[in-house]
Amino acid sequence: MRPRTLLLTIDAFNTIFHPRHPVPEQYISAFNSFKLQPSQAHELTPSILQPAFKSAYKAQSRRRPNYGRADAIRGQYGGPRQWWEELIRATFQQVLADQSTKLPDELIQGLLDRFASSQGYALYDDAGVLFERLRQIKTTGQKLGVFERVIVGVLSNSDDRVPAVLQSLGLSVGKGRADQEIESLKLPGFEDPSSISTDAYGEKVDDIDLVITSYQAGEEKPSPVIFDVAERQARRLVGADEEEVDWVRVHVGDDYDKDYRAAVDAGWKGVYVPRDEGGGREGVVIRSLVDLVPMLEGLK
Repeated sequence: MRPRTLLLTIDAFNTIFHPRHPVPEQYISAFNSFKLQPSQAHELTPSILQPAFKSAYKAQSRRRPNYGRADAIRGQYGGPRQWWEELIRATFQQVLADQSTKLPDELIQGLLDRFASSQGYALYDDAGVLFERLRQIKTTGQKLGVFERVIVGVLSNSDDRVPAVLQSLGLSVGKGRADQEIESLKLPGFEDPSSISTDAYGEKVDDIDLVITSYQAGEEKPSPVIFDVAERQARRLVGADEEEVDWVRVHVGDDYDKDYRAAVDAGWKGVYVPRDEGGGREGVVIRSLVDLVPMLEGLK
C-alpha cells in the first residue's frame, strides 16, 4: 500500500502573519525620522498616506505585474527590490511639500528591511499554535490522521522576502522554492540564491519545507500554475516517483477567491480562514488555525 502524504500549504500575509502596526503608521514613523516636510497640515497622518499608498500600489501593479518578473527575467528590471523602491518613492512623492525633494536612500532601505522581518510583521497567535503542533508531529514521526508524512509549504502572492519574514518570526524554513523555468532560480530579488534548492530534503526537520511565491513561480493565485509548481516542488523534495506516493493536497488561506476557490479549482482541498471578514461563505471554513489539525486528522 502506498504511503499517504499530506501536502499542506498555507497563505502567508494575513493568514500566518500580519503587519505589526498598520502599514501607513510604519511608513509615517520612518518618514518622520528624516524630518521631511509633508504637503498638508503640520504632520503626516494615516488618512493622508493611505490613499497615496493605495493609488501608487495599483499603478505599480498595472505597470509591472508580479513585481516586474517578466522584465526581470529578461534582464531589463531589478525585480521586487526596484519595484518596492519605486512604489515607496511614488507614495511619498504625493505627500511631500516640495515635489522636487529627493527621498533619502536610507528611508527606502529602512522600509525594505523593516518589511522583511519581525520589525514589520507579527505572527498570529493561532499560527504559532499550529506550527508548534505540526513541529511535534514531524519531529516525533507520528502520523497525522491517515497521513504518514506531512510536507508543509507557504504559498504566497508576494516577493522573495517571505522566507526571511517567517524566519524572523521564529519559524525554521527549508530551502524548497519554486522551480518554474530555470531562470526563476536566478531572478533578481532579496533572497540569497544559495538558500534556494530543488534537491530532495535531508534529515533536518523544518517548520516549513518549501516557500512558493508568485514572483518565483511566475503566476499569482488564483492561477492553478502556482499550485502546480508547489506540488511539483513537494514531490521533488520527497524524492519519490509519482506512483510511489498517495498525495492529498490542502491549501489554507484568508482570501476566499484567491485561496479557497483557487485551491478547489486547481483540484486541491481548500480551507478558508476568514480574518477580516465575518465568514458566511460556502465550503470548508475554520475560525482559527488551531482548528486545522483536528480537521486534517478527520480526512480520509
